[in-house]
Amino acid sequence: MYKHSVDEDWAKLFDLLPEDIKLQIIKKINRICEEPHKRHLVGNANYFVGEVGQYRIIYRIFERNKEVRFYFVGNHKFYEKWYKSFQ
Repeated sequence: MYKHSVDEDWAKLFDLLPEDIKLQIIKKINRICEEPHKRHLVGNANYFVGEVGQYRIIYRIFERNKEVRFYFVGNHKFYEKWYKSFQ
């Protein structure tokens, strides 16, 4: 199992989520930390995307430290906005 960490903006984004979605996101994070290799972020092989319904989770995997670092969480609308600023 991988340990996890979050980017400085993560808490602010997570706090905006509805309570029921927060619970689902936490479950998804636990699953990602058990087996982190999933779907790559389009156009960037260093980042991965996890999905919980209409919500997206962006993360990176650091094999050397056995760590998953989470950068973004939000609905698809905010994801598209974040993704455009990321490029």
